[in-house]
Amino acid sequence: MLKFEHDTFLEYVGKEAVAKREEIEKVVDEISAKGYKNIFLIGSGGTIAMMYPFEYILKSNSTVEVHAEIAAELLVMNNRHLSKDSVCIFASVTGTTKETVAAAEFCKAKGATTIGFVAEPGTPLAEAVDYCISTGHEKHSFDTFFLHLQLLTFRFIHNNDEFPQYEQFAKEIALLPEGIVHALKTFDSRAEQFAIRHKDTGYHMLVGAGNLWGNTYSYAMCILEEMQWIRSKSIHAAEFFHGTLELVEDDTSVILFKGEDETRPLVDRVERFAEKITNELFIIDTKDYPLEGISEEFRKHFAVNLNWALTGRISVYLERERNHPLELRRYYRKMEY
Repeated sequence: MLKFEHDTFLEYVGKEAVAKREEIEKVVDEISAKGYKNIFLIGSGGTIAMMYPFEYILKSNSTVEVHAEIAAELLVMNNRHLSKDSVCIFASVTGTTKETVAAAEFCKAKGATTIGFVAEPGTPLAEAVDYCISTGHEKHSFDTFFLHLQLLTFRFIHNNDEFPQYEQFAKEIALLPEGIVHALKTFDSRAEQFAIRHKDTGYHMLVGAGNLWGNTYSYAMCILEEMQWIRSKSIHAAEFFHGTLELVEDDTSVILFKGEDETRPLVDRVERFAEKITNELFIIDTKDYPLEGISEEFRKHFAVNLNWALTGRISVYLERERNHPLELRRYYRKMEY
């Protein structure tokens, strides 16, 4: 539906998702007490993109060793860091993504501890892992996964004596869905106007960095390419000036995802360049949206959740303007490959 169902969002993400806090903390505490060597964040397509923000968060906030791996590649690469002392975390909305399920079984066979985030319990991924955290339904799955991964990641960091603010962080994350709802109301008209303006645009550049790089990659590949059949390219802001800049012209659509972590200056640099060249620069900046009750020090982490929700409004308007259902596929899960 084009009209955002605020009450539904607050019920599923604001209430039900937050209610999983104790379950998630129990899982992390058990694993931390047992001990582990490293953490693997594993997924396919949109779910490996979902893991990239938390790889960045762990790398920039903790000494815990972390690896983000594409499930299919992990199965063939003989990763020497993967062992019985690894903690392997997976996500799949349907719980049936073949490569992700196979990777979970592969990691478990090596003796690793496995955690799966799924929508529905009883699915292959849910059955394959040691710990299954289910949303119970597919409504707002990614919004919920992001919130759960925030709790899980920062609990691991807290248990590693590197995040004494965890209790305050967890309390504030319960306020985040309400803040997101207010941001969506503010952004909605911009999302609609973007879709109207670009319904026939055949190519978009998407640029991001830091903990928003995963969202950048995901929106280009999973939404624009898979769900709308629009050619796109995701470019890391740190790499933009090593090739891609030469393709920018005055009518090139450049979409910048601006967050609030340490990499923001990298995106600022791209912005300064792009605004001199193209007339089609579109910026989604999480800093533009107040999040009531959220401490300034935590905003940079929550940019992931906020950015994801905002881009979702662009998607529904593209669907309408292009008369192209987001569920429509030609090949994905339609044929053998």
